[in-house]
Amino acid sequence: MKFLFGTREDRELKEAIAEVISETHESAESEQTALHQKILISNVLKLKDLRAFDVMVPRADIVGVEVNMPADAILALLSQKQYSRLPVYRENLDDVIGSVHIKDIMAGLANGTDFSLTDLVRDVPVISPAMPVLDLLLMMRQQKKHMALVVDEYGGIDGLVTINDIVETIVGEIDDEYEGAQAGSIVEKNDGTVVADGRVDIQTFENRFGKVLDDDERDTVDTLAGLVVRIAGRVPARGEVLAHASGIEFEVMEADPRRINTLRIRNIPDQNKAA
Repeated sequence: MKFLFGTREDRELKEAIAEVISETHESAESEQTALHQKILISNVLKLKDLRAFDVMVPRADIVGVEVNMPADAILALLSQKQYSRLPVYRENLDDVIGSVHIKDIMAGLANGTDFSLTDLVRDVPVISPAMPVLDLLLMMRQQKKHMALVVDEYGGIDGLVTINDIVETIVGEIDDEYEGAQAGSIVEKNDGTVVADGRVDIQTFENRFGKVLDDDERDTVDTLAGLVVRIAGRVPARGEVLAHASGIEFEVMEADPRRINTLRIRNIPDQNKAA
């Protein structure tokens, strides 16, 4: 993939970038800036070794629309999920016919003509789970596509990849102006468990439930999701349960290959709750 890494000089380039990372970390005026630069360049290097399977949204988490769904229902779904485009299928996700963009739906409704979702569907590339992410990025750029479907050897849908998924692999999670209002939610359930957004700040959680982290952890994590990733040593999958040294258990309720979205928290000692 020559647009990012020349094949003949690949090893030399990786070594040069690694050297830049080290020099940047040592010479930058701000330690925080140096860390961000180091992470960014490191993520670019890692991108070269990733496949579509590594960055895709798994089938179970794909939100799509049935081809006969009314326009108002589609708009409501797009608004609820904060998506600009969705895959369109006939009977199930294994029969995807393309994608639809919210602006095309709005334009169709504004024209006052009979609404036909089929007329608004755009083609979506179909790719293998093993396709290198850099090849996928180049293909999407050349074809001006923002979405691709990951299909297994039997033709079934394995997952979905968007440009945003690839970009987030490099720069981290991108929140839009609407997501901020939902970030940081903590809901206490009647059964004594707590359901929390992965982006909840550790300090906010501890102010409410008492001290959880030790000093070493406090220096390395800022959010509940960050704590769980630290415990697991990776981004855990949905359904996994991880125990903290304090005895608190974290169940991953919603997650994708890059981040944890929602956690269910158990075994929070009553005596640790902040008054």
